[in-house]
Amino acid sequence: MKSMMITLKSIEDVKLFINEVNKLSCDADLTSGRYVIDAKSIMGIFSLDLANSIKLDVHCKEEDTASVDAFFSAIAKFESK
Repeated sequence: MKSMMITLKSIEDVKLFINEVNKLSCDADLTSGRYVIDAKSIMGIFSLDLANSIKLDVHCKEEDTASVDAFFSAIAKFESK
């Protein structure tokens, strides 16, 4: 599992994030407070409090490491500082 704190500040950010996460062949979750949702669900993302940082967890097998690394590079602009 690989994790990152992200911030999605606009509807455009959510659309870009969804496009990238749907390219993954493995599962991804977003956690905000006590809520955990499927990161590939646009409706789920909009049910979260997007004013705060959200924890992203990607659950992949070892052989998927290259695609996970590429995904994290593609979404680096959403990383919370």
